Amino acid sequence: MLWQSARHHGEVEQAAALPNDLRERVLAAGRSGGLAEVGTCSAEAFLDARQILHERKAAGLNSTMAFTYRNPERSTEPSRSLPDVATLVVGAYRYPSGVSEPPRGLAARVARYATADYYGELRVGLNAIAQELVRSGHRAVVLADDNALMDRAAAHRAALGWYGRSSNLLLPGQGSWFVLGSVLTDAQLGPSAEPVPDSCGTCQRCVESCPTGAIVADGVVDARRCLAWHLQMDGEFPREFREALGDRIYGCDECQEVCPPNRRLDLRDRQTPAPPGAKGVGPWVDVNWLLTASDSDLLDKLGRWYIARRDPRILRRNALVILGNIGDPADSATVQLLERWIDDPDDLLAGHAAWAALRMNRADLLQHTERAERTAVRAEMADPPPARQDSYS
Repeated sequence: MLWQSARHHGEVEQAAALPNDLRERVLAAGRSGGLAEVGTCSAEAFLDARQILHERKAAGLNSTMAFTYRNPERSTEPSRSLPDVATLVVGAYRYPSGVSEPPRGLAARVARYATADYYGELRVGLNAIAQELVRSGHRAVVLADDNALMDRAAAHRAALGWYGRSSNLLLPGQGSWFVLGSVLTDAQLGPSAEPVPDSCGTCQRCVESCPTGAIVADGVVDARRCLAWHLQMDGEFPREFREALGDRIYGCDECQEVCPPNRRLDLRDRQTPAPPGAKGVGPWVDVNWLLTASDSDLLDKLGRWYIARRDPRILRRNALVILGNIGDPADSATVQLLERWIDDPDDLLAGHAAWAALRMNRADLLQHTERAERTAVRAEMADPPPARQDSYS
């Protein structure tokens, strides 16, 4: 979003505020707008980050992920979004990290940043900053959850935090439960402070706890092994990671949940509710609803999530894997769901339903001639998962 002052339209000339005074007013505006932390930094190109993007892309570590990998030159060059940019004002919005108990029945877990529209709350604070800049006669562009800028690189340069071993940005004393964004401006505000030193020390908890071993080096996540990415991408959910998915329907918080700074905050904020304006789905989604709702209902409720081609089949595919991991194989409603999707004309969904049946030791559901002859079902039967220990017998 471009905020442009009246004087840039040739209208009212505004007196320029002294840089130091303006900087303090800008920071105060962001905090008043709900941001936990605000900092400023230069708007020079992020050349180191650009090189890293190219190197990891060449190594295939981004899998099919686009985002800032799509055009590294653009996402690391702030002047592409505002040609005369001089300063980045970077904000961090803290979202609630308290864990709620799952409801009764089959429930799928949602990563905490996706339980409500926290980027909307972040933009409130960033827009307050932009308005303050505009009132002082400057231009401002708000970028948040946008491929045009690497949010973590900007936050690191603005001395908001350090890169954790998990690749998340950790704020001193506050952990990593934040969404990040920036305001690009032509105002000369100066930098915040020296970079925050790495404080992970020898801790390896995120590396050791990643369900798929996706953290392959300090600060390096291999998207080809990352559950959060596989939940978004198109096509078949990789067989080797289906058991590790557990009950997750969107995102994965494992590396953040075990991080010592976050664990301390989780205990303190266990019951912290989402802000009133941050509407969302909450921390749990009913699996039965995921597998019975219409396309339009799924997208109405969950369409804010990044889903390949906004295709509700991806949500159902994920839900079928979850069903195999946590569903009750002796429950008649669960069996009906399995049979409904095993018989679905969509091979992608029929195959994942067959996997779920095998995971629950219900191979008997696949023995009917028409089912057993389907290519998608045969493929799952040829490479069956280990049955759950609590499965039907």
